[in-house]
Amino acid sequence: MKLRDRFGRDGAFLFRWRSYLPLLLLGFAIPALFQTVQVEQYMGAALTHVWVYFCIAVSYLGLLVRCLSIGFIPAGTSGRGTKRLRADVLNTTGIYSIVRNPLYLGNFLAMLGIAMSLMVWWLVAVFLLAYWLYIERIIWTEEEFLSAKFGQSYDEWSARTPAFIPNVSLWKSADLSFSLRTVLRREYHGALAIAAAYFCLEAILDLGIERQGWSEWVVEDHVWIYLFLTGIMVYAMLMILKKRTNLLSVPGRE
Repeated sequence: MKLRDRFGRDGAFLFRWRSYLPLLLLGFAIPALFQTVQVEQYMGAALTHVWVYFCIAVSYLGLLVRCLSIGFIPAGTSGRGTKRLRADVLNTTGIYSIVRNPLYLGNFLAMLGIAMSLMVWWLVAVFLLAYWLYIERIIWTEEEFLSAKFGQSYDEWSARTPAFIPNVSLWKSADLSFSLRTVLRREYHGALAIAAAYFCLEAILDLGIERQGWSEWVVEDHVWIYLFLTGIMVYAMLMILKKRTNLLSVPGRE
């Protein structure tokens, strides 16, 4: 099989399962937690908390990047579909004027923050390598599709716009106004996913590995419970609004 064909086949597979494949990294995160205990003892509680809060900020920065992408785009682009590629129009303004793949950049930052929070260098290295191999093939497949559909328009945009590292000097205002309702309609999954990831890893670390008592953990690390419960409540509220009402629907948006 030609390398080009292999990239296309792998990219199509990864595109279809892109929402679930990152979960495979949990297989590396669990053993890393045993080393996290040792690192926490070396760093001390105060410095550990500062580092973890920084990592949370990195993760939610990734969510913010996704929100800035979703909030300005028209319907028929950047969808959550997994069975086929779709692009009715080519996004080249707003955040898409400074980076070609802002949604994948947002995903990267969200997961990078989670990986860094465990303070184990090899886990971050595994994540960086895995994400690069994973996203490279997805982006290649999408770019082949977009180039075939939009031709010269896509080729000119891709030639001047970086694939993954933003170049803010290229900024061009978005054609549409920002739609908060569109963001709330499409991105409530991400907020809960980030909160759940931090909550679960912290619970496994403290309750499972360090054998901390439940009542003690609730008192000392209540911030994780608040973060997780807030995520669940926001998720439930927005899901009900999306499924049962039209309050989050915006004409001309996804």
